[in-house]
Amino acid sequence: MKSFQYRRIDPYRILIPRQGKMRTDAVIFVNGNLWNQIKNDESVIQIMNVATLPGIVGKALAMPDIHSGYGFPIGGVAAFDIDEGIISPGGVGYDINCGVRLIYTFFQKDEIKTKIDKIITAIFNSVPSGVGSRSNLRITKKEFKKIIKEGARYAVAMGLGEEEDLQYIEENGEMKGADQETISSRAYERGIEQLGTLGSGNHFIEIDYVERIYDEKVAEVFGLFTEQIVILIHTGSRGFGHQIADDYIKMMRKSISKYGITLPDQQLVCAPFKSVEGQDYWLAMKGAVNFAFANREIITHRVREAFLSVLRTSPRDAGLKLLYDVAHNIAKLEKLPVNGEEKEVIVHRKGATKAYPPGHPLIPEKYREVGQPVLIPGDMGRYSYVLSGTQTAYNTTFGSTCHGAGRVLSRHQARKVAAGRNIFDEMENKDIIVLAESRKTVVEEISEAYKDVSEVVKVVEGAGISRIVARLKPLAVIKG
Repeated sequence: MKSFQYRRIDPYRILIPRQGKMRTDAVIFVNGNLWNQIKNDESVIQIMNVATLPGIVGKALAMPDIHSGYGFPIGGVAAFDIDEGIISPGGVGYDINCGVRLIYTFFQKDEIKTKIDKIITAIFNSVPSGVGSRSNLRITKKEFKKIIKEGARYAVAMGLGEEEDLQYIEENGEMKGADQETISSRAYERGIEQLGTLGSGNHFIEIDYVERIYDEKVAEVFGLFTEQIVILIHTGSRGFGHQIADDYIKMMRKSISKYGITLPDQQLVCAPFKSVEGQDYWLAMKGAVNFAFANREIITHRVREAFLSVLRTSPRDAGLKLLYDVAHNIAKLEKLPVNGEEKEVIVHRKGATKAYPPGHPLIPEKYREVGQPVLIPGDMGRYSYVLSGTQTAYNTTFGSTCHGAGRVLSRHQARKVAAGRNIFDEMENKDIIVLAESRKTVVEEISEAYKDVSEVVKVVEGAGISRIVARLKPLAVIKG
């Protein structure tokens, strides 16, 4: 680990001033404890490396859930000038538009607690999960190409979602401009088999209840109340997005020399945003974004079916409304404050989420008075949070905040820590039902593998870039 200069700005931020080949400063949002966990981690060097990339504007940023990733750290945020800057697949991630959505019901925990096991089992049986899981949908290639072009909107048109949902999805569930011709045949082969599947790793479907409300006014606008049953869905673009990332990383490795870009880490491979390679990746990435929005919409449809079937109730009585759906791994053209002036930039959020402020026109009208909903899942044994976006985030972090707890143990380390333990029994002792296709995945997802998400969200609230609204606790979890 190379040495570097840094200083603490305040209790919630570390500044790494421009040094070496950095073109700008880096800022990491961490308290003292979280900084001690990561200051010798590769992820700190990774955010410094991001600060060396051509055309970067403002500062290179890292959220408190920062950990090592491919090229960019997970938890990294960076914006680039659209004329002089780059686009980087490593700044988006392999799981393009990995994201999370929250569905709220009209039920309180005590009303349906005896049925939770039946509901989660019904969901588990209808949503394929696990490594390489295959879709139980039967769609044509023509329909699949519509999904790539139109995202969740086409899933709704197929009868696999609700029209009302679209206004509560980032980009309204459809990132416009995806070009099917920029996507390889191998990506299509992988994608058409996996639409409507959960996948593995840290992806999950979780039935939670609202354990605590921190901001009554915002919670009321969001439709949340104490003891309420809600559902979190966390998944992305599956093998389709992974293949697109892989294809363009290989392509850019071959083409980078012609643009005279030198990199401190080859995993930061990139292309000028307006180059042929940069634009092709941008248009292909949009297709993966749309796949992921449609994927979460289809899974939501299956979740609704399971609830209604087991509880023998109507949609009107059950609720099952989409609160919001946010992307975690994405690059977008956005008009954002840069050095005090609003400018259109290509902002990369990798393991980070939008946190737009009250009054912003891109927030659904229902939430505009209080700010964008921000959904921060934790680990399967503790809790998750709902927050809201702020003006400070818009002004200082390109409208961004954290996306989750952030790993502290690798999957291999987690298996060592869990050796000899029965994680399913441990979860049962906490009154949490866990279902999974693979016991290995559950072991790798133990709570100790993650930072305490409550500490992470306290940092972003302390820094003013999000406001805590509610805390959720798990009752039942599906892991891949």
